[in-house]
Formats: sequence, structure tokens, C-alpha cells
Amino acid sequence: MRNRPPSSKSDRRSKSGPTNTGRDNGRGKPGAPAKGPRAAKSFTRDEERPARGPRVTRERAADQQGEERRPQRGPRRDDARPGGRPTRDGGPARISRDGAPSRPPRGDNRPTRSNPGRSMSAAEELGLEESAPLRASIGPALNKHNLLYGIHAVAAAWTNPVRKIRDLFVTEAGLEALDSAFDKASRAELDRPEPQLVEKDDLDKLLPPGAVHQGVALSCAPLPEVQIEDICIAAANDPSATVVVLDQVTDPHNVGAVLRSAAAFGAKAVIVQDRHAPPVTGTLAKTASGAVEVVPLVRVTNLARAIDDLKAAGFWTVALAESGARNLHQVDLTGRSALVMGSEGEGIRRLTGERCDEIVRLPTGGPIGSLNVSNAAAVALYEVARRR
Repeated sequence: MRNRPPSSKSDRRSKSGPTNTGRDNGRGKPGAPAKGPRAAKSFTRDEERPARGPRVTRERAADQQGEERRPQRGPRRDDARPGGRPTRDGGPARISRDGAPSRPPRGDNRPTRSNPGRSMSAAEELGLEESAPLRASIGPALNKHNLLYGIHAVAAAWTNPVRKIRDLFVTEAGLEALDSAFDKASRAELDRPEPQLVEKDDLDKLLPPGAVHQGVALSCAPLPEVQIEDICIAAANDPSATVVVLDQVTDPHNVGAVLRSAAAFGAKAVIVQDRHAPPVTGTLAKTASGAVEVVPLVRVTNLARAIDDLKAAGFWTVALAESGARNLHQVDLTGRSALVMGSEGEGIRRLTGERCDEIVRLPTGGPIGSLNVSNAAAVALYEVARRR
């Protein structure tokens, strides 16, 4: 009936008959419980829970079926391996992907009874082994712009007692090129670290792009700063002292070349304005070719005031510009002299020129009437040295 109220569960259960009908209990007898949610099997105290069998892994299953096991993953790149390039902890070298050593072990190439004619390399004579370098052993982290590179720049810094050296990275050829610098530092009993033997590609990645490192790179602390007062005091006992003043010369190649000329002609210092001068980077030191270690690069805040200090110390200050009334060789430069030069674009600034004793020019001519600032400095320093 449609309008008949539903009966209770007890009524429906009693009217529908027993619930244990349908499926047998496994022995063909009716009355087995109806299939419902699977209940967890319980065990009495007298019964024991069956032990779980061993877990079958993929490798064990492959063994049981007679299949070939998957090869295990090899050691990491930092692990010691026979032959080739050594690891960072001094262990054996790395091998290539095909399993062959990248190069024969270094010890196999040493002179033996069967090969007595082979000469040992510089690294083998020093007992050095190639390692995975390019990490600073002491001091701050390596910075590609603060590293010195080039044979002359690195050799001069290595033999400078004032320099504090942190790390030296060299190739086999670079190590041999620095042999005389090693001997000089050893005779002077300088505290120097052990050179780290590297590959050329490692130096290419460590230094700025295009750096001509010649197989050497040096990490060192900056030199102590020299003040303008120190230069005036050092020139007190030298009646023919010469300094070079650069007015807003910002190219590191030009500053390095001026330092090299200053060292060649015996100048006391190169003075620059701190805000408009490049730092002493590897590029500047490479161009200076070791002059950074012997000619101080003095940084001042006010260039006009520094010229006044030089004049008070007895320096005759001469600015070089195309507007000069006289040529350089017509000026008396036998005493203390300060050669002031400006940048290639703007030249000497007005205030700087007004502070100088005289403005002179070089006797240039032809289609190009001016010189690069580093070339002009070399010509002017030569003229001063010739007068003496």
C-alpha cells in the first residue's frame, strides 16, 4: 500500500525471515552468514599469529627468477678512484664515463730504472699533485676581480715582503715560470703557502673572461694604504723626486700602464682621486706588470688639496694639456717635479689646472695631435729622467 506507514526494523526482520540464508558455509550447507565487510581475524592465546615471510625486493625477485640484477650505482664524483685527476682530499683521480682513466697516474711517469732519461716536472720535483682547487684556504672567498694574474704581476707580489699571500693557483707551465720567484722568496725566508696545481680550464673559469693569466693566479690581501703625507716625507731627502698625478683617469689599463712607466723611470708614486680611479684589480696589476708592488698608488679625496701639499713639499707642479704655452722640454724639471695629467676625454679640469704652477704641452703634430694618457706619461717621465 502506498500510504502504509513503514514498519520498524524489528518488524521487517521478523517478517523477512532469517538473515543467514543464501551462501553456504564452505561445506555445502545453507545457513552461512551473508557476505559483508571483512572482519579482522582474531586469535586466541592458544593460537599463534602466523609469521610474516621475508620481504621480496626487486633484486631478490630477479635472482629467484634467474634474471640479471640491475647494477648498483657507482661511487660519487668525490670518491677516490684509481687513476686520472685526484680528488679534493688528495685521493686518486677521477675516471671518465667509459671507465678509462682520463690520464695516466702522475706517479707512473716518474723516472724509473726502465726509463731513467725522463726528467721530472717542476710539480713532481716539489712533490705537488694536481688537486681540485679554486677554493680559498684562508681569508675571504675567492673573487675573480680581486685575484692577481700574469707571470710578472704574480712574481712581484710573491717576492714582496709586504704582501700577505693566501693562495697560489698554477698550471704546470706557470709553475716553471715562477721558479726564480720561488727561489727569491725562499732566500728571503718569506712565509708563502704551498702552490696548488690546476688545469688551464680551471683558471679560465676562475678569472674574468679574456684574462691572459699565463697559467698563474694569486689570491692575496691588499697592500697597506699610503698617504700623500708619506710621499712628501719620503721626498724630503730626494731633491729630484718625481710623482705622477692623474685627474679622473678611470681606465684600469691606463692606470696600470702609467704605474709601469713610473716604475721604469723611478717615480715615487702615482696619485689619483679616490672617487674617480679604478681599484687595484687583476686587470690593473697585469697591465702594470709588477709595478703595483714597487710604486704606491696613493688615493686622495681632494686632488686640488693634494697638489697644494706637493707644492708645500717643494714639488714644481706641471700640467700637460694641448692649451699649454710652452713645450715640456722648455721647462726646468731638474728639481722635484709633479706631472699632472687628465683623462683622454675631458683632460685637466679647470680647478686642477689652476692649482698647478704651469701648463705645458707635448710637441706633437700630424693628423693626430694627442697621445693616450699612458703614452703621454711615458714621454713626460722620459724627459724628466733625461734632464737628470
